[in-house]
Amino acid sequence: MTESTLDVVVDRRERLASHVIGLVLRRPDGAAMPEWTPGAHVDLLLGNGMTRQFSLCGDPADRATLRVAVLREPAGRGGSAYVHDEVVESTRLRIRGPRNHFPLAPARRYLFIAGGIGITPILPMLGAVEPGIDWRLVYGGRTRESMAFRDELARYGDRVRLRPQDECGLLDVAGLAAEPAEIYCCGPEPLLAAVTAVAPAAHVERFTPVADTGDSRPIEVELARSGRTVLVPAGCSVLAAVEAAGVAVLSSCREGTCGTCETDVLDGVPDHRDSLLTDAERAAGDTMLICVSRAAGDRLVLDL
Repeated sequence: MTESTLDVVVDRRERLASHVIGLVLRRPDGAAMPEWTPGAHVDLLLGNGMTRQFSLCGDPADRATLRVAVLREPAGRGGSAYVHDEVVESTRLRIRGPRNHFPLAPARRYLFIAGGIGITPILPMLGAVEPGIDWRLVYGGRTRESMAFRDELARYGDRVRLRPQDECGLLDVAGLAAEPAEIYCCGPEPLLAAVTAVAPAAHVERFTPVADTGDSRPIEVELARSGRTVLVPAGCSVLAAVEAAGVAVLSSCREGTCGTCETDVLDGVPDHRDSLLTDAERAAGDTMLICVSRAAGDRLVLDL
């Protein structure tokens, strides 16, 4: 898998909520940004060598800029702290993408559920719903001050319900999901778990990986295009073993959440351990995220 990177500059930095900043990015030469659809994200290649994924939360019709929102994560790995502390207006960065694993599909009625920074991929979806289609958004957060885009959401009137936890308690997920609608949800893992428990068909976007409880016995991986066969030891990812063999693979999160390392499977049955592929994609077995997934048997043949 190959993707191009773009040089960008921070055109504007804005405070969106408590501990949340927004970055508006443009190309230094003024050229158009790549096309994208609601639910898409980009990789930010940061100056400290880290790569982090952020959902696009601007207007897809605006080809001059891209906008992302970044929550400072005190318990994170340092990416969000770097953005908050080091990235200012006129800072130059590189981006990769966009790519979309959380697209908005046609439906007769939508229920959007967002928790905290999970509002970011949902926001552009609201503007993309076809006229005349019924929808509503229920948006939860720790406090009202921690919830980004409140002013922008106000234009939708009573279709949007803000539910700060300190004022309203936890979201009544079971009650919300009882009404017939196509559900799109993004937020912290406890919210996603609650939603999928009562609505297994809900469309969800994860920022953190689901815990891996699978076996990690050694497997053999044939790289069809490279003409090599790689032994993947127990405790080593397929991605790491392939890279150690000198085969370059595009990757980013290394946690099974972003989709950058998605690779075609030519033979063998994958043991999917990612937090991204749909049930249908997993059942097809013709692609896998090699940063976390392994083989159900002893061998795989990959298109690498």
